[in-house]
Amino acid sequence: MAALVDAKRLVVKIGSALLVDSETGTLRQEWLTSLAADIARIRARGTDVIVVSSGSIALGRRILGLPMVPLALEQSQAAAAVGQIRLARAYEEALSPHGIITGQVLVTLEDSQDRRRYLNSRATMETMLGLGVTPIVNENDTIATDEIRYGDNDRLAAQVAVTVGADQLVLLSDVDGLYTANPRINSDAKHLDIVTKITPEIEAMAGDAGSGLSKGGMITKVMAARVATEAGCAMAISLGSAMNPLGKLEEGAAVTWFSAQTDPQAARKRWISAMKPRGTLMVDAGAAGALGRGKSLLPAGVVQINGNFGRGDLVAIVDPSGTQLGQGLVRYTSAEARQIMGRRSDEILEVLGYEGRAALVHRDDMVL
Repeated sequence: MAALVDAKRLVVKIGSALLVDSETGTLRQEWLTSLAADIARIRARGTDVIVVSSGSIALGRRILGLPMVPLALEQSQAAAAVGQIRLARAYEEALSPHGIITGQVLVTLEDSQDRRRYLNSRATMETMLGLGVTPIVNENDTIATDEIRYGDNDRLAAQVAVTVGADQLVLLSDVDGLYTANPRINSDAKHLDIVTKITPEIEAMAGDAGSGLSKGGMITKVMAARVATEAGCAMAISLGSAMNPLGKLEEGAAVTWFSAQTDPQAARKRWISAMKPRGTLMVDAGAAGALGRGKSLLPAGVVQINGNFGRGDLVAIVDPSGTQLGQGLVRYTSAEARQIMGRRSDEILEVLGYEGRAALVHRDDMVL
C-alpha cells in the first residue's frame, strides 16, 4: 500500500466544502493555515507538491451576495472571477510565511484534450516546480462552459496528476474513503482500506452523495482514481476536515488507497509509442549519440524534416541512414522547425522573432 511519506511528486485536491464554511461562505482560514504547514513539511523532505483547489465560486458567491442555490452559468462565472482573486491571495498568504512561492494555473478540459496546449501546460508546471514554486490549479470557471469543463475538481486533479507525472494524488474530502455502501444510510457499510483494481463492483459501491458546496460525489472520485492509477499514480481518499489533514493521514487516519497499475513514466511512454507519427526528423550522428545518452533533441542536431505537423504532434526521429531511433512529441510546427533546424537554441529568438523552447523534442516526451 502507498504511503504519503514515499511520494516524490504529490498532487493534493482541496474541495470547496473543506475550504469554505458552508454556513457563512467565508474562508476557513485556520484550517488553510494548518494545511500550509503540512505542505511546507512535505516539501522540506524533497517532495514536489501541486495543489488543485476548488473554492472560487463558493467564495465569490458570498462576496456578491448570491443565494445558496444552484447558480446560472453566467452567475457562476461572475462568482468565479471574484472568488479566484480571493482564493489565490489566501494560498499566497498561507504559504509565504514558510518561504513558499505560489503560482496560479487556470485550466479547462481543452487544455488536456489539445496536445499543443497539454504540452504547454505540462512544460509550464514543470518549470514552476523546477523554480521551487507550488502551483495552485483550478478550473477556469470564468470561461469554461459545459462543453469544455471538467465539471468537478476530482477529475481535474487526476488529469493534473497525469500531466505532471505525479506518483501520488490525495483527494481531501468530507468522507474518509470508499465504503461498500453509503455509510450515511447503511449502517452495515464497510470501509475499504485499499483497492488494488477498479472493477465494476467497486464502481457500483460509489454513491453520489456530496455536500451543498461540492459538485462531486464518490462516483467522481472513483472515476478520478481510474484515470490516475492507469497512469501510474496511486490515489487516496481521506477525510480532510481536521486541522493538519495531511499530517493526520501520515499518522494513520482512515483512508482508501487505490493502487497504481504501472509507474508514471512507463504509462507516458506507452501512450507515445501507440501514436502514429505525422512527420520525420533526421538527425546527425552527434545528435543520435546524444539521444542514446538520454538527452533531448535540440534544433542544432536536425539536418532534414519531412511532413507537415503541428505543435504537440508525434514525429519519428531517424539517423542519417534512415534508421528510426525513436519518436516523440514535437514542440514546434513543421514550418517553425524548418526555420530553426541546424541552429543553436540561443538563436531561436532571432530566427522566429519570439522566445521558444530550447528542445525540439524533450526527452520526457520521447520514446527510443
